[in-house]
Amino acid sequence: MSADTETLAVYAEKAQDYADRFASAQPGTHLKAFMDALPSQSKVLDFGCGPGNAAAALSAAGHQVDAWDASPDMARVAADKFGIDVRVATFDALNASDHYDGIYANFSLLHLPKSEMPAILEKVATALVPGGLLHVGLKTGTGEKRDTLGRFYAFYTETELTGLLGAAGLTITSRAFGEEAGLDGTLSPWIILQART
Repeated sequence: MSADTETLAVYAEKAQDYADRFASAQPGTHLKAFMDALPSQSKVLDFGCGPGNAAAALSAAGHQVDAWDASPDMARVAADKFGIDVRVATFDALNASDHYDGIYANFSLLHLPKSEMPAILEKVATALVPGGLLHVGLKTGTGEKRDTLGRFYAFYTETELTGLLGAAGLTITSRAFGEEAGLDGTLSPWIILQART
């Protein structure tokens, strides 16, 4: 698997705009819920870390954080702003086993083709320790398409996503729904799930 070149090109052009739009001095509700559900000093993977906001908050809370992103430009923003050493890698590079207490995939896996999602969720489940925690946020809907900026998106219904997580051996522990305008200014509905191995 390789990252979508058109999506990467958008993030190359707009990495700083994205960082500015979603900057926050404090962890948001869902990141805080994820942090609160982790043991102290957990090993955590920020899986698609973007400009590094969540990775920085997790690290500040005392967790051992690995930060990954497919965009070299996002990695550079995270390094410049937070001093985070981001591994530039695609999702399929994850090959750990029983390693992470938590994996935070916040609106990152939505750039993955739907045909590849089952295999990546299996990698995620394998990488988590028994009882490990996954946070996943995705836009809801059906099918795949590009947004007005050209980024590739895969959309999921609640039933579809819960089925995929169950097939990967993950048990859902909480779910939340909402809508928000993204970088392209379009208001989109979303779902956030927490699940454990």
